[in-house]
Amino acid sequence: MNRLPNSASALACTAHALNLIEKRTLTHEEMKTLNKEVIDYFQQHVNPGFLEYRKSVTAGGDYGAVEWQAGGLNTLVDTQGHEFLDCLGGFGIFNVGHRNPKVVSAVQHQLEKQPLHSQELLDPLRAMLAKTLATLTPGKLKYSFFSNSGTESVEAALKLAKAYQSPRGKFTFVATSGAFHGKSLGSLSATAKADFRKPFMPLLPGFRHVAFGNIDAMRALFTDCKKTGDDVAAVILEPIQGEGGVILPPPGYLPAVRKLCDEFGALLIFDEVQTGMGRTGKMFACEHENVQPDILCLAKALGGGVMPIGATVATEEVFSVLFDNPFLHTTTFGGNPLSCAAALATIHVLLEENLPAQAQQKGNLLLDGFKELAQQYPDLVVEARGQGMLMAIEFVDNEIGYQFSSEMFRQQVLVAGTLINAKTVRVEPPLTLTIEQCEQVLAAARRALTALRQTLAAPAATATN
Repeated sequence: MNRLPNSASALACTAHALNLIEKRTLTHEEMKTLNKEVIDYFQQHVNPGFLEYRKSVTAGGDYGAVEWQAGGLNTLVDTQGHEFLDCLGGFGIFNVGHRNPKVVSAVQHQLEKQPLHSQELLDPLRAMLAKTLATLTPGKLKYSFFSNSGTESVEAALKLAKAYQSPRGKFTFVATSGAFHGKSLGSLSATAKADFRKPFMPLLPGFRHVAFGNIDAMRALFTDCKKTGDDVAAVILEPIQGEGGVILPPPGYLPAVRKLCDEFGALLIFDEVQTGMGRTGKMFACEHENVQPDILCLAKALGGGVMPIGATVATEEVFSVLFDNPFLHTTTFGGNPLSCAAALATIHVLLEENLPAQAQQKGNLLLDGFKELAQQYPDLVVEARGQGMLMAIEFVDNEIGYQFSSEMFRQQVLVAGTLINAKTVRVEPPLTLTIEQCEQVLAAARRALTALRQTLAAPAATATN
């Protein structure tokens, strides 16, 4: 039987939620009630799978850590007052920290004037953000299309490349094994994980995958495509594969891909949704080898951890396919004043505080510490790797990686696995993490590994006895 809508119940739900939003603190009873409600509502109305997946929920599901507020630039506080050091960074959105005061202030001031644009008058912050990105990004990148997420920024890039290359008879897209570019139908066609792809087959035609970091394999694919008339329109790459397990390409790979694209007349799209905005020690990861794309995808940290925003930045030659009809690809909320205010403030903070350089310095400190731990715990850890504040610890199997993350959670440090490679745990803290907090993370990792080794040794000792 269909359930009839109940306006009175919905009104009560919203009143309850608004009351919570306006509170800064909770009584013990309010905390207990809220925690139970959140678990129940995830079970009944969001997705029960999340309760199984998240380390913040006990095996029996009777307790879950419920997020309440930011404790500072680098910490989160749950409803019970427990403070967690954030080394997950919302999968890379908190580059300038949680509730960075300059970003929050910019959004608040814009909110007092006009939250969303009229769609008819020219919106000034979109213009200013586009100009800023044209100044900041490498090479001839000049025009920006704004959206609401990384997936949308990739969709826009694929459509731009299609519109540019279709008249030239080029329709094939090359992505790489282990790639993650999003989960909408177009971006999923470039994403490589079978578990994400199979339920939605067939995906967009014309997408081919080749081993990441292997320029010979890519050249062979280009050559084969040309022989069969399936000429390559574009290559889409993460300069460092994030969800694939923080996989760094060999030196010289990105320049070689750029050269190959130029040779065959293909476009080069860099997906810097996760690696951009200072994360790897440069403002954009492609700058480590001075490689310039034709299209650059940004999102995640661009909104400063305050507002969602994506950007697709392209050269004038490529972007000009939208000049005659600017409505060929649009989005209602993309480039809205609140998101643009957040992005402008974020870029200002990144540059004023030189956070990319800080990411390099602190990233080196953390990575050296993780590599030392990997040498001391070879029975648990395969290797530690990374660039700047994008790091990964690869464990010998999925279960040990998950147990490490759980142990770090119990020590109130947030880390998590990646979406493509489950046995690899990423460490992706805000770039504002202090040196003292870096040392705190390394100490917690050492305690977690010690506890894991003891736990794994216990069954063996019991069996021997």
